[in-house]
Amino acid sequence: MISAYQSALSALQGFGTKIQANSNNIANANTDGFKKTKVTMAEVLPQGVKAEVGKVTTPGTSVFQETSEGLNLVELSNVELSSEIPEMNMNSQFYKANLKTLETVDQMTGTLLDLKS
Repeated sequence: MISAYQSALSALQGFGTKIQANSNNIANANTDGFKKTKVTMAEVLPQGVKAEVGKVTTPGTSVFQETSEGLNLVELSNVELSSEIPEMNMNSQFYKANLKTLETVDQMTGTLLDLKS
């Protein structure tokens, strides 16, 4: 039972970090020069995962924009909303699934304690 708690809690933390990164990327999608954050999950022994956060350094699209100094080449953000929004929805579902796992383990532990008394 304890291992189920540990793995579900570490997954909640990992997917929470992924959702925060998605939110930050979406919020800054129109910020010139912004580099998106990517979160990958790594296995932690004996059970669980750890979120590893990093920046994606690929350049965004470059466009010419009129500024006070004339026409300048400006790099846009490298965030693609067409991938960020579905990924955020998927991470949200994974988060909910791990919450359900915690609820189930809690109910099973309660039932086991009731049987013992």
